[in-house]
Amino acid sequence: MNKLFLATIMVSGLFLVAFKSATNGELPIGSSMPKADVKLTDISGKEITLKSATKENGLLVMFTCNTCPYVIKNQSRTKEVCQYAASKGIGVMLLNSNEGNRQGDDSIDEMKAYGKEQNYSWFYAVDRNNELADAFGASRTPECYLFDKSGKLVYHGAIDDNPADNSRVSRKHLQQAIDESLSGKEVSVKTSRSVGCGIKRI
Repeated sequence: MNKLFLATIMVSGLFLVAFKSATNGELPIGSSMPKADVKLTDISGKEITLKSATKENGLLVMFTCNTCPYVIKNQSRTKEVCQYAASKGIGVMLLNSNEGNRQGDDSIDEMKAYGKEQNYSWFYAVDRNNELADAFGASRTPECYLFDKSGKLVYHGAIDDNPADNSRVSRKHLQQAIDESLSGKEVSVKTSRSVGCGIKRI
């Protein structure tokens, strides 16, 4: 009887852990922008928030860094889609959540140098203590989140369908989501699998 009771408790505990993991994981489509008022330090030295970075047609949030080979490989695509979003009245916020590497190649000074080298004309900010990455459930760099003009999440995932080979891209997921959102249509592909490096949490 006691063994059966203990077994039941253990199974229930495992179920609760799994349930908690599932419910506290990735930000669901349709969610409001989390941590919109948290102050972030941009490479310009200014303090900003997701709310202040949002423009009339929404906000693109991308978790990225200076060091991941996939980020470096995708840099031209990152700039292309960020410029596209900005041209459509969508704010752009790149976040570096690599707190585990903050004293190394993902320091604020290295971020400033990288942003200058890439000619970023949008925000690139430090996510202290992985606060936003945790709130979003972000796990990779690069990983994208598109919020519409009402502040609701309409797309989460990769920039396109072939992070490994630019020449073999057949669908630009993020750009298509921007176009559909702006036209008032439901985004046809709401999620895709992000491929990249794991965020180096503290």
